[in-house]
Amino acid sequence: MVSPPIVARLRDLLSREIKTGELLRALVVVGPIVAAYFLTREPALLNLGLIAVSLLIPALKLRLAPRAVALHYLAILFTFGTLFLAAPIKPLFVALTALAGFLAVAVTRYGDNLRTLGNWVFIPAVYLACEVREGVSATEALRHAGVIIASSPVALALVCGVQIYDQRRGNAVTSSYGPPSPEWFLPAAATAMAVFAAAALVEILNLAQGQWVMWSAASVVVGDLSASTGKLKQRAIGALVGVPLGFLAGVALPVGRVGYALAVLAATLTLISFSSYIVAFGLRCFFIALAASFAGGASGIAEERVANVITGGAFGLIAVALTEIVWLRVVRKARSSR
Repeated sequence: MVSPPIVARLRDLLSREIKTGELLRALVVVGPIVAAYFLTREPALLNLGLIAVSLLIPALKLRLAPRAVALHYLAILFTFGTLFLAAPIKPLFVALTALAGFLAVAVTRYGDNLRTLGNWVFIPAVYLACEVREGVSATEALRHAGVIIASSPVALALVCGVQIYDQRRGNAVTSSYGPPSPEWFLPAAATAMAVFAAAALVEILNLAQGQWVMWSAASVVVGDLSASTGKLKQRAIGALVGVPLGFLAGVALPVGRVGYALAVLAATLTLISFSSYIVAFGLRCFFIALAASFAGGASGIAEERVANVITGGAFGLIAVALTEIVWLRVVRKARSSR
């Protein structure tokens, strides 16, 4: 029998780690989409969940008005559509993906908090542009993208509904996105360099699940080299622990559509529901590997996902180091010329 102090400590730990309010709101937004997948058996609807949660995260964190949420929605669709159409032309896709990474950070010129908004345009757009085309014909990819875009107003309506509900309960709409970042160009350039290198590697080697490389490359550019190294360590640990455990759980459990949908739902919820990044990312890796197992495509999943996370993160670290070196030289040259 578990002693009361242990139960109390466990309850306190869970209350600190799990963001209950965000989790419930994410369930309200993503849950109906998963239910629609069960009813229609349309796989594109599960990808729609990523758009929904990508709209919800900045909306809650920045307390966006519905009009701002709608603009965010249009930015995601435009970026996704552009990258999707450019994908057959590999050099163009690489260049545009790098540009999207640059703009995701460059928006901090108008407010430091806008980095969140920029990230959640870049991440779903790149992820879906790669995911939709993965392993299918051009015709099927176009149909899949069309279903996502046609059904995406549902995600917008659900998120706006959550925001309107919160505002009626007294949560004020934000009036500021924070002070402008004076050194926005440095991290924006580092992100563009990292994403360009990652996307080029994916296209040259035709890497499966290449969005993980590009996503990781942009994700570790969070400040100076020390902060970026710390972020990569967290992602590497999360992938090294979460992916193999998810693979093993998938081997032990029966393959099925229900398990796959629930694993995708859980992976989506980890984007918003946990306070600790390493816990959230580790669980995300676990559920994505589990979903791949349920879908019958788990062969090599552990090595592939871990390698993609670490490779992309390495590109991010190199880009941060290079931009810091160049910036220091520019500063020293400017000081010596005075």
